[in-house]
Amino acid sequence: MTVTLPAADWTRREDLAMLVAALGPGNARYVGGAVRDTLLGIPVKDVDLATPLEPNAVMRRLKEAAIQAVPTGIEHGTVTAVLPQGPVEITTLRHDVSTDGRRATVAFASDWQDDAARRDFTINALYADPATGEIFDWFGGLDDLAARRVRFIGDPHQRIREDHLRILRYFRFQARFGSLPADAPSESACAELAATLKGLSRERVGMEMMNLLSLTDPAPTVARMAELGVLEVVLPEADVAALAALVAEEVRQRIAPDALRRLAALLPADVQLAEAVASRFRLSGAQKKRLALAAAREGNEQEARPLAYRLGVDAALDRLLIARADTAALSGWVIPEFPLKGGEIVARGIKAGPEVARVLRRVESGWIAAGFADAVIPALLDAELSEQA
Repeated sequence: MTVTLPAADWTRREDLAMLVAALGPGNARYVGGAVRDTLLGIPVKDVDLATPLEPNAVMRRLKEAAIQAVPTGIEHGTVTAVLPQGPVEITTLRHDVSTDGRRATVAFASDWQDDAARRDFTINALYADPATGEIFDWFGGLDDLAARRVRFIGDPHQRIREDHLRILRYFRFQARFGSLPADAPSESACAELAATLKGLSRERVGMEMMNLLSLTDPAPTVARMAELGVLEVVLPEADVAALAALVAEEVRQRIAPDALRRLAALLPADVQLAEAVASRFRLSGAQKKRLALAAAREGNEQEARPLAYRLGVDAALDRLLIARADTAALSGWVIPEFPLKGGEIVARGIKAGPEVARVLRRVESGWIAAGFADAVIPALLDAELSEQA
């Protein structure tokens, strides 16, 4: 039975139709996430095309059609068409020549099924004809999609040996699209080959873990990674129960998911360890600082606004949610600026220096305790200066 791609907003794009026409009849098929997500009724972010045309031919045809083309990965067969409604990657059909678990040497191919066979999961190896909408599925991806089953194409061990990162991609896709029970051969292969993740760059591992943690509810999948011995390889410090508690708290308080906060929840309250994990995952300086602030938690965070004033809203939310404390006071709240300046204290007769800073700190503390009410500052300042007399 022929299955066709349901109508979606992106399939009606005029610029996309012009691109397909420029490549010529039979020379383009939608592939991967756009097809998968449309079948699931999920909004599509990126559109990718596969083509039997080699990159130079793609570049030439796009130039003839006055479509801007960027050779973003031309050595691997990828050209990006810059379109008014968003870029589209066009990749020449390929097959693997050799792989080492980190990178692949590929050759261009002319057979659509050869190209599909080198992809990771069956649900990502679905192609659709732009003209007819007909879907091409050589490995049972449609059935897997209907069953919410994430499954490697062919031998899971072989797919993982081609690219070790596919272990983490498997769990990310399981968290996003899968249901339980999971595909047993896929899980078994991930467990048996988990140690191969040690050979990957820390940046790739960190990026994949952060992508996983950004999903709606990664906690059951992360717990399964721990059971299978996969988490021990990439994040041995993890406390999966703490992650589940945080996700539940985010849902209860209607706070959007945040991957960095969830990473903080997985880690113990140890600043040095948090900084080490941030370095291991190649996080930015700002992310490292925020992770360290979350790790400095005391476990009894209750005063939301004073905490946010001291640490910033994001760091305060991290601590409060991990501690399962109420965050309602921060909704729509803008951190105020302390209105008292050192010059005003000097003008009242205090010599510039450490004593001015001490008075500022004490008045600021009283101002915070009074709910950031500017009206209390004159009285607080008078009280401090009277002690100096």
